[in-house]
Amino acid sequence: AFSRDNRQIVSASRDRSIRLWNTLGECQCTIWDGNLRTNWVNYVRFIPNRLKPTVVSASRDKTAKVWNLAKRRKLRSTFSGHGGYLNTVTVSPDSSMCASGGKDGVVFLWTLDGGYEKLCSFDAAGGIIHAMCFSPTRYWLCAAIEKAGVHIWDIEYKCLTFYCSSLNWSSDGSTLFAGYTDGVIRVWEVHH
Repeated sequence: AFSRDNRQIVSASRDRSIRLWNTLGECQCTIWDGNLRTNWVNYVRFIPNRLKPTVVSASRDKTAKVWNLAKRRKLRSTFSGHGGYLNTVTVSPDSSMCASGGKDGVVFLWTLDGGYEKLCSFDAAGGIIHAMCFSPTRYWLCAAIEKAGVHIWDIEYKCLTFYCSSLNWSSDGSTLFAGYTDGVIRVWEVHH
């Protein structure tokens, strides 16, 4: 992941490390996270708008962690509660919260403003969560979910923004029509 100013890169690894790089490919620091056999670091993101370089990581040990990458490379907080390994984390545009998700099919929202507490959770219909992002203009969280497609939750009202409510194929089977609760019909062409 790139920092907001595109001057630093942070990487996650199966060797349980988080590494901070400059754009010349030189490693600036390395953080080792936990037990080598169980704690791969699957994903990492910068937390923008921080004076000190800070990242949040998603790990195979079912936790998300906030790290200060300044001189001491200090662990700031550990978020736990997931029932399976984590694939992804994302940070809100204003850096006030992050979301974690993975194998257990549950998204947790966490505060990043000092308290580091769980705000709420969203059920992803049991599907593995592979990716997430916050909307830059709305109070929405989007997730790519295995066998369930994309879910978009309204964080303020703690509900799905819209969902598919009807489906039908064209008579020749080449087109799928999906009607959504937002009043839009989405169309997919299927090529064999």
